[in-house]
Amino acid sequence: LTILMHSLYFRFIQFSLGIYEGKEFLDGTAFCGFNWALLYRFAKKQMLLGVLMEGISKLPKKVAPEHALLMKWFAESQKIRQQNVVINKATADVYSKIRAAGCRCCILKGQGNALMYPNPYARMSGDVDVWVNASREEVRRLAAVLTKDNGSIGKESLNHIELKMNGVEVELHTTPAIMNNPVHNHRMQQWLRRNADLQCSNLVTLPNVSTPIAVPTNTFNIIYQLFHLYHHYFFEGVGLRQIIDYYFVITNCEEVRNSKLYNSKSQAKPRTIPNSKLLIQNSLKRLGLSTFAGAMMYVLHAVMRLPEERMIVPMDERRGRMLLSEVLRGGNFGQFDDRRPSTNGFISHNLQRLQRDLRLLRSYPQEALPEPFYRLWHWCWRKTR
Repeated sequence: LTILMHSLYFRFIQFSLGIYEGKEFLDGTAFCGFNWALLYRFAKKQMLLGVLMEGISKLPKKVAPEHALLMKWFAESQKIRQQNVVINKATADVYSKIRAAGCRCCILKGQGNALMYPNPYARMSGDVDVWVNASREEVRRLAAVLTKDNGSIGKESLNHIELKMNGVEVELHTTPAIMNNPVHNHRMQQWLRRNADLQCSNLVTLPNVSTPIAVPTNTFNIIYQLFHLYHHYFFEGVGLRQIIDYYFVITNCEEVRNSKLYNSKSQAKPRTIPNSKLLIQNSLKRLGLSTFAGAMMYVLHAVMRLPEERMIVPMDERRGRMLLSEVLRGGNFGQFDDRRPSTNGFISHNLQRLQRDLRLLRSYPQEALPEPFYRLWHWCWRKTR
């Protein structure tokens, strides 16, 4: 796809989410010679079929997709809606059972992110990720309790245990974040321990579910979900669904909503940084996330028109262009990246990871250099358990 076509798609995403008026879509001028089938494939690759259906529903009939494609798209959006209904109930059920077992916890990403969308049912849902504020042995015992009646326990990694409960995939996290760099990882674990209690106390209610659940605050998510994007960027790739999630995290955070950004290239004198934003920036620096944050700000500006005053750090255009290229090429979690091996064996998987490390080495040496050593250590750790 051309740069102009991507620009049009980005505007349509903004229009679909209600953050851009989109006159050119409403009067049809943007759709002269437009290929709806290409947009459908793009939306499917990025897991945005439900989101873009929101935009299509606003269009006059004369400029909408042709009937067969429209019905196909509508059917897909209804499946997404129904899946959200199922996952909302499953999320509340998992949370209630964990609390009944005596553990404090919060739901990461997922349905908590969906609450920030204009239509929570339009976001493509995934599995249920839970951060359990307990030791590894306690989480292992909890996994056994949760799967006793109608479930099964899957793989265990350094930071989570995989479960299946009533057909729904669940991950119980002993810690929500592990970094390749040992210094940054040590600081990350300290930061997480300091913030755990507050995240397990921030209650919200999901649509059509009466039981409240705990989800992280937006201030916490600015750092945690940026790490999550960073991790997947190294591991396999990220897609626009995750980019849009992060856009809503930032724009819904009170600490950055009305504050000004310092060090703007357009101004001769730096602006004053509010204390709240300064704390976020200091945390990002300490955790080794500042560089990636600059790249993400560029992507959010390009895709979602995030204004400079809402940014948590100044944009990094070079790294941002590289990140956006990877997002558009690989799609959701890099599943459509044509550089991925055709087989998923041990050797091909690890060769792919090494290739990603080499691509990212110049931009993020602090995380790329230790990644192969961390992976080898993690493999040995798993073999001994």
